[in-house]
Amino acid sequence: MSALVDLMDYDDVLATYDPVLGLEVHVELSTNTKMFCGCPTDFGGEPNTQVCPTCLGLPGALPVVNGKAVESAIRIGLALNCQIAEWCRFARKNYFYPDQPKNFQTSQYDEPIAFDGYLDVVLEDGETFRVDIERAHMEEDTGKSLHVGGATGRIHGAAHSLLDYNRAGVPLIEIVTKPIVGAGERAPEVARAYVSALRDLLRALDVSDVRMDQGSLRCDANVSLMPKGGDTFGTRTETKNVNSLRSVERAVRFEMSRQGAVLSGGGSIVQETRHFDESSGSTSAGRRKETSEDYRYFPEPDLVPVAPSREWVEELRGTLPELPWERRRRIQQEWDLSDAEMRDLLNAGAVDLIAATVEAGASSAEARSWWVSYLLQQANLRGEELAALPITPVQVARVIELVTTGTLTNKLARQAVDGVLAGEGEPDEVVAARGLKVVSDESALRTAVEAALAANPDVAEKIRGGKVQAAGAIVGAVMKATKGQADAKRVRELVIEAVSA
Repeated sequence: MSALVDLMDYDDVLATYDPVLGLEVHVELSTNTKMFCGCPTDFGGEPNTQVCPTCLGLPGALPVVNGKAVESAIRIGLALNCQIAEWCRFARKNYFYPDQPKNFQTSQYDEPIAFDGYLDVVLEDGETFRVDIERAHMEEDTGKSLHVGGATGRIHGAAHSLLDYNRAGVPLIEIVTKPIVGAGERAPEVARAYVSALRDLLRALDVSDVRMDQGSLRCDANVSLMPKGGDTFGTRTETKNVNSLRSVERAVRFEMSRQGAVLSGGGSIVQETRHFDESSGSTSAGRRKETSEDYRYFPEPDLVPVAPSREWVEELRGTLPELPWERRRRIQQEWDLSDAEMRDLLNAGAVDLIAATVEAGASSAEARSWWVSYLLQQANLRGEELAALPITPVQVARVIELVTTGTLTNKLARQAVDGVLAGEGEPDEVVAARGLKVVSDESALRTAVEAALAANPDVAEKIRGGKVQAAGAIVGAVMKATKGQADAKRVRELVIEAVSA
């Protein structure tokens, strides 16, 4: 726990040391089958039901490369401004894997499929920071260990462990940055912004569902400190499998403060993996970190090299979609938003939702109003991300249409949205089931107005005497009588008409 670890004040860390980051992001690809066999990749299957002799590493089973995974790797590399190798091959990465039955991982070592790229990320204040990409290489995922009997779900203190090999062999792309220097006090923010931008890019490419909560996008955060003004990197630690944007930022900040305390106290940093604790925001020691030589890499003898033709690479370049930041720039101009307004929408996670609502027929102003006001409020109440709400942009667009056509008032529309969020069906089904339509029968409205005036003769006299603002009391009475299903503007007109007759 962080309470038992000496931490250096963050400002003192920055006054004494320069942080150096390295981010390794593992991305599970959305292919139908695994990297080297035909087993399905569906998430959440019963343990050990999506396996075969190849992904179980049984003798005599031979791998075959998944062509779709290679295509996805090339498209990712192109989107990251990388060079695409004309010839590359797979290698065996050897060490003890309890959750990889063949006891090595088929990966790429010195010959990655994509290398030497960059990704420009935008920080919260609009500043752009360039993160250089070392490589993006293909590999396979390991299985999953479930530690039983302990208090934390980790191996320490567990009575025994269970292994699920369904994930073993799922296609992965590992994207590795070059050392990130010069970020200074903004290093944690840069780390978060990079992973966020990368997630958006991968989602736009439609190569992964990038669900950090399900492990389809995981970040290993390498952190080291070097003396202020120095040029020799310090010893790094690698915080493994950080699975949320907020946690990436917190893990980097914690490691900077922890390492600062160790170094300032005369100690040395141990090169090791570390685990991040979501509840405390702290890291704890894992295993001593191997160097590349320890993995005993050698070329995979059962797989032929991958040699994408330049024609195919250029063909794939033509399939790249409008990149997220280019799309946002276009949207900002089309919606006539200031930089601050656009940042607010981005920070709320609302841009794509609003854009999809506009594509479904709503105006940008109405779509923005719904997503960043009432729906954002509901998301906050639920403790969820805006995109996790059980309502789609198409459904929001339909609610907006019902308001525009006069079928619903804004108040009734919120009730319709509540029904959709509660799982009661489509907006029209909720409106019908809850009886939410605006009362448009003129005779019924006139009757309700007359009844309200008769019940409030003093208010009626005030209106006749020229105090038109008093009409609000009658409008309120009519709205109450119609359960909020009357058009308040039309009711007010009928009130003025009735007292003037």
